[in-house]
Amino acid sequence: MVEKAFLCLSVVFIFFACDTEYTPKRKGYNRLDLPSHEYQAVPDTLPYYFEYSKHALLLKDTSYISDRYWVEIYYPSLLANIHITYVSLEDADLKELIEDAYFLTSKHQIKATAINDNILVTPSGKTVSIAELEGDVPSQFQFYTTDSVKHFFRGALYFNTKVQNDSLGPAIEYVKVDIMNLLNTLDWRE
Repeated sequence: MVEKAFLCLSVVFIFFACDTEYTPKRKGYNRLDLPSHEYQAVPDTLPYYFEYSKHALLLKDTSYISDRYWVEIYYPSLLANIHITYVSLEDADLKELIEDAYFLTSKHQIKATAINDNILVTPSGKTVSIAELEGDVPSQFQFYTTDSVKHFFRGALYFNTKVQNDSLGPAIEYVKVDIMNLLNTLDWRE
C-alpha cells in the first residue's frame, strides 16, 4: 500500500516537474554590497598627505623594487590595490619619471580596447594626468602628478581577481571615487 502511494506521488511529481517552457536568465553582474565612502588621513611619516578609504588598509609596498615612501592601499573586500609610488625629484630626473609613467600605461595596449587620457586640476591647483583603461586589462586607472621641482607622485589601480572587467564595473567605479578624493586631498609635506 505504501509502495503504491509512493509510486503515485512520484508520477504526480514527475508530471508537474516537467515544464517544456524554458526562460533563459539575463546576464548580470556579481552582487557587490559597497560601503559608503568614508576617509582617513595617511600617517605623518610620509612626505605627502592625502585621504584614503576607511574600508582600505594602508600597507608598505614590499615589492623588490619598492622605495621608502611607496605604499599600497588595499581593499580586502574587493581584492583591489592602489599602488602609490613617490619619488623626490632631488634624486631623479622628472623627464624619465614621466616617460616611465606613460610607458607603464602603454604596456596595457595589448589588451586595452581604449586608453582615455585626461588632465585634472585639483582644488589645490595640482595638475594630474589620468589614464582610464578599458577592456580586460590588469590596471583600469592610472595617474601621476608633480610639482616639477621636488615631488613626483604616481598611482595605479589593480584588482587581484580573474573576473572580467565588465563584471568589476561597479567596484572599479567605487574605487575611482576614492582615487578622485585621494587626488583632491593630495598635498606635499615639507
